[in-house]
Parts: sequence; structure tokens; C-alpha cells
Amino acid sequence: MRLVLLGFIIVLLSSCGNRTGFSQEDGDTLHLKYATLLSIIKHDGYTEVDIRNPWKDGMLLHTYILVPRQGEMPKHLPHGSIIRTPIERAAVFTTVHCSLIHAMGHGGNIVGVADLKYIKIPFIQEQVRKGKIADCGNGMSPMVEKIMDVKPEIIMLSPFENSGGYGKLEEIDIPLVECAEYMENSPLARAEWMRFYGMLFGEEEQADSLFEVVDKNYQQLKVQAKEAGEGRSVLIDKMVGTVWYVPGGRSTLGQMIQDAGGRYAWKDDEHSGSLSLPFETVLEKAGDAEVWLYRYSSDHQHSYHELLSEYRGYQQLQAFADRNVYGCNVEQSQFYEEAPFRPDWLLSDFIQILHSSMTSTIPLRYYRKLNE
Repeated sequence: MRLVLLGFIIVLLSSCGNRTGFSQEDGDTLHLKYATLLSIIKHDGYTEVDIRNPWKDGMLLHTYILVPRQGEMPKHLPHGSIIRTPIERAAVFTTVHCSLIHAMGHGGNIVGVADLKYIKIPFIQEQVRKGKIADCGNGMSPMVEKIMDVKPEIIMLSPFENSGGYGKLEEIDIPLVECAEYMENSPLARAEWMRFYGMLFGEEEQADSLFEVVDKNYQQLKVQAKEAGEGRSVLIDKMVGTVWYVPGGRSTLGQMIQDAGGRYAWKDDEHSGSLSLPFETVLEKAGDAEVWLYRYSSDHQHSYHELLSEYRGYQQLQAFADRNVYGCNVEQSQFYEEAPFRPDWLLSDFIQILHSSMTSTIPLRYYRKLNE
């Protein structure tokens, strides 16, 4: 009897804590072409969405149980955050997800936002001024009382490694949708998460169709870049304080440069994030790059003079000397709002810049060549 009881306790304890598997019994698994952190299984009366933990192999970050708003709640649902769909009221803490939801025709379903100063979407800014969308303050420490006042059915936010949780947000009984697509290891894998977000707002077919367009465009652009031959060598971004954050070879930007046919000094690097490097290292490894692309935030377009005033060392870069520098002003473009879910648009820019011999009737969307 003691052995039987001990075995029962072991089984019971092993079923607690973080889940490590993905239940696929009695359901149809949705085929995802690129995304590796998502698992979507459609059951009778509900859909189970598992998000893998990007920082802990074999573990789950979150499970969501999507139940249609119309109809009764199914019995014996699996463990997870239950969300009735389509969502009618959402608090959204990131500009990229605000943009996607608005593009799907559901901007009116957003009732609260955080980090408003970073949301460059005219519709959202206007609705906040009219009092139709609540400004919930800083995304890292939002005003919980304001969130509760607008009664959202979900809160969409980005998870971070070792963040220590979400504080009081975890205590107000509103499902937290952890938008971890930025941790995917390819541009199209990241974009494919729009299919999950489409399900939340009752736009599954629209999201699937849009992703098909993005995928088709991206693949056609890759073929064009390959047919154009080897592109120019490229350096990405610029100094921030005393360091230069260059995209790792496995990052989405690093991979897009390769898909565009560009020659990137860190293409063999295994990091999926950015590398923090001193200027001297960047100069030694990529100072002779033919093209320099960087992002910045300003109320006007940068010039070479202004760029040099930030850091005198830039004059040692070959692209600076040859006047082959392109800047993306994130204040005057929709780079952060669009590019994650429309990597085909960003890839088009890269291909045009890195293959100077190619002609295109499509103007650059995000980058502009610097003026003197």
C-alpha cells in the first residue's frame, strides 16, 4: 500500500508546475509554415493555443483556450487562460500590435494603451485625445486602476526574459496575451503570428489571407535578389552611447540582409539578438562596408553633417566617405508598426539599396539616402 501511495504521489507531483508537452489529442493541429513558438489545436468547441517558452527549452510560456463568444462554455476544458472570442475590448501595450489590429479593421476594439509616446498611429493618438482609448501609462508599470476602468477582456504585451512577472497585472483576473513573436528566428516566422492574433479578433480568414500575401511577396523578392547576383556589403545601425548594437547573424534583420543578397560581416554569427560592440571592433570588421543603413528618431531627416556631429569616428567608415548612407527615421515612418508583420516591405527596401544596378518603380518605404 505504501508503494502504491508513493507512486500516486509521484504521478501527481509530476503533473504540476510548468508544462513541457503539447497536447494534440482529439483535435486538429493547425499547420504553421514557419512559426516555431506557436502550437494551435482546434477542438470541438474551443481552440487550444500553446506558446513555447523562448528562454527555457521544452517549457511552455502560456496556454490559451479560445472559446467562441456565442454558445455555451464547453465542459472539461484543459488548463489555460480562457478567452471568449472574438475580442470586443482589448488593452494593447505595443505599437506593432496596435497597428496590426487597426489594419484588420478592429482599431475600435482597443480601449487602452501603454507607452503612448511610442505609438505613431494617428488613429490611436486621436482616440486617446477624444477619451475613447485610455492612456494607461508606462508599459513596465502601468496604471492598473485605469486598465480596470475600461474593462478589457485581454491585455496584449511583450514578455521578456527574467522580467520577474507582471506585478499587479497578474492579480486583476484579465488574461495576459504574451506576444512573444519577436523571439522567432526568422522574419516570416514572426509574421505568421498574425494568424493567432486574427483568431482573437474573429479575423482568422483575413489574417490567413494576409499572411499568404506576405509569404508570396517575400519569396518572390528573394528570387529576384538571387537572380541579381551578389549585393553590396552592408553595415547596420549606429552607436548608442559608447557601444554599437549590430544585429546577430541569426536575428531577423541579419537574415533579411542575407535574403536580400547583401554581404554582412556577422552573417556567420549564431546570435538571434544584437551584439554589443565597441566602435573599434565594428570598424575593424565592417569599416569597409559599401553601404551603411541605420535607424534613428528625429523630427527631421538626418544629414551627413548631423551624423558626424554625433560621433566623429563615423568619418572612418567607407560608406560614410562614399556617401552611401541610408537612414530610417522611425518618427516619420511606420517602421516599427509595419515591418514585423510586413517583412516583405522591408525586404524590398533592402534589395533596392543593396543592388544598385536594379531598377524598381516602387519607392523606398522606410530608408532615405542622407543629404549633405
